[in-house]
Amino acid sequence: MILSSLNAISPIDGRYRFQNENLSTYFSEKGLIRYRVLVEIEYFIALCEYPLPQLTSVSKKQYEGLREIYLKFSEEDAEKIKEIETVTNHDVKAVEYFIKDCFDKLGLSEYKEFIHFGLTSQDINNTATPLSLKEGFRNGVLP
Repeated sequence: MILSSLNAISPIDGRYRFQNENLSTYFSEKGLIRYRVLVEIEYFIALCEYPLPQLTSVSKKQYEGLREIYLKFSEEDAEKIKEIETVTNHDVKAVEYFIKDCFDKLGLSEYKEFIHFGLTSQDINNTATPLSLKEGFRNGVLP
């Protein structure tokens, strides 16, 4: 189905889409997924900084590469996560698997078990959603 103002879930995404298009960065499904990735990555970095004994060998130099996962988050990344979700049947678990794949590419495979360590899906969702609001306000997209 092609999105039109007649079949949109609400007028915000329908007839007012043009005026509100910049909100999709923060409130679309891709936006939510990106914020979930951000929360998972920053939580992992926080575990390294704590320091969790098993993570003391993670170099601070690797933080930049970790942050690039969400800073350079793309439509293709979101699509990969949605594809993983078709297998996991779980949105946050799909994010976790995506990040594990990124850890492999960054040479951090031995630390993958600490992605989502001690967290629930609601911990991620209940942190990602307010972050999107905060950034929307900070960037002047929201009044």
